[in-house]
Amino acid sequence: MPNMSRYRYACVVAIACAADARAQQAVGTQPANDPVNVLAARVQQVVDRPEFKHATFGIAFYSLADGRMVWSQNADKLFVSASTTKLLTEGTALQLLGADYRFHTRVYRTGRLNGNTVEGDLVLVASGDPNLSGRIQPGDQLAFQNVDHSYDASPDTKSVPGDPLAVIRELASQIAARGIKRVTGRVLVDISLFHEGDRELGTGVVISPIIVNDNLVDLTIGAGPQAGATTTVQVTPTTPYVKFVNKSTTGPAGARPSITWSSDVTDPDGAHTVTISGTFPADKPPILFTYAVPEPSRFAEVVFADALRAQGVAVNLATAAAQHEYRGAPAAYTAENLVADHVSPPLSQEVKVTLKVSQNLHASTTPFIVKSVLARSDTAKTGFDLEHDFLQRAGLDLGGAQQTDGAGGDARFSPSFMVHYLEYMSKQSTFDAFLSALPVLGRDGTLWNIQTTSPAAGHVFAKTGTLGNYDALNRRLLLSAKGLAGYLTTASGKRYAIALYVNNVSVSLDPADVARVAGQALGEVAGIGYQTLP
Repeated sequence: MPNMSRYRYACVVAIACAADARAQQAVGTQPANDPVNVLAARVQQVVDRPEFKHATFGIAFYSLADGRMVWSQNADKLFVSASTTKLLTEGTALQLLGADYRFHTRVYRTGRLNGNTVEGDLVLVASGDPNLSGRIQPGDQLAFQNVDHSYDASPDTKSVPGDPLAVIRELASQIAARGIKRVTGRVLVDISLFHEGDRELGTGVVISPIIVNDNLVDLTIGAGPQAGATTTVQVTPTTPYVKFVNKSTTGPAGARPSITWSSDVTDPDGAHTVTISGTFPADKPPILFTYAVPEPSRFAEVVFADALRAQGVAVNLATAAAQHEYRGAPAAYTAENLVADHVSPPLSQEVKVTLKVSQNLHASTTPFIVKSVLARSDTAKTGFDLEHDFLQRAGLDLGGAQQTDGAGGDARFSPSFMVHYLEYMSKQSTFDAFLSALPVLGRDGTLWNIQTTSPAAGHVFAKTGTLGNYDALNRRLLLSAKGLAGYLTTASGKRYAIALYVNNVSVSLDPADVARVAGQALGEVAGIGYQTLP
């Protein structure tokens, strides 16, 4: 029986490495205790688990020092890649815009300044800056939580500490500091940079050139004093843009939260009245939920007008129809008319936020930003065209890649393509920023709770990806994709690019099963590489 077992593993390894002749030769000729054979055998034990009976794995371990594929399985096949796609989106932005690129969100007056009065409008010109929020920290840093508030309704979800309207208040403060006390016209937001209204494919947040608090309103909902009592609700930020009517109640202990927005009514002035329904269990601590604002430009306009009034500036809010129809006043956007300017931290910090927490809205916006900066006047060219050209210049085989959105809602990559892309990035001047932006196994970001006690914890730097759909037939969740792609550094200091995918895994509806079954398995495979590769 032991001999048969070794024979089976040898066959599996030989077939899996057919896509790379050198790797195939190494596995076929080296003794059983050779590191590559040990790697193949241990990985196969993970692949052979019953929970993966109907799943398909794609695996690639690539030595950056040697420039070769060490071991692979289905490396040339396309796999649904989910949020590992963000490696391409954000890497492209780093390379094309530069790690030190900064967004400028400016406010202009459209009429003359007569004493302390602006005789015209105030226009906040959206720059695409994804971090008009409370993320900004001293030293040009951006804060993040391991489970971002965009992934709400989980006990692990948190928002960053601080004021979510900090940047908006900063702009209002700059205007007041100029001695402006009154605006005869309107407060408007110019979103002509690119189209507002599509929803990103992950969490459904509206894509827009203006992003205040990730275009979310946070609601911390908890149990009342006893079953049947009204729940507690804390809203951040509070704003006239949206009012919440709480009809949710405290449910029995041991139940799961079932909070929903049962209605969302738009008032004539563009404000929203949202009804909270459902139940929250009596024995659970409060949980963060989020409301995605339907019109980010109107949301920004309302909170900006409020911030100006708080600074003693008398302003008029434009009608909802006027904001919807507004197309900007570029002739007024001159240095003389500039009344406020917010400069973002460097792009390297934004890339870190997006990759660490897998921020879907930020990643979905990135191709539009790249296009607007580098090819705004070229109406035929898209951000994906610019990414395509960049990847082609890198010498990569684009037959192993498919991408239609920035976040990974519709994308497929082969493990071979991904590790060769990672190899290319490892040779670029932006690599340090790219590497430091990746989640760290067992330590932070979306890998904070994966393989926390593994020897590999702290030594694997990789982007995760998850995509799934409800399986009504079996009342389960089908994970169409789980991925892990990035770098591992062995104890000897040797670095490898890795791309690990598993598609079509059936798990229970318990949200924890996604990480327990598939997430931990891919983390374990990365850990096997760390422990066995030379």
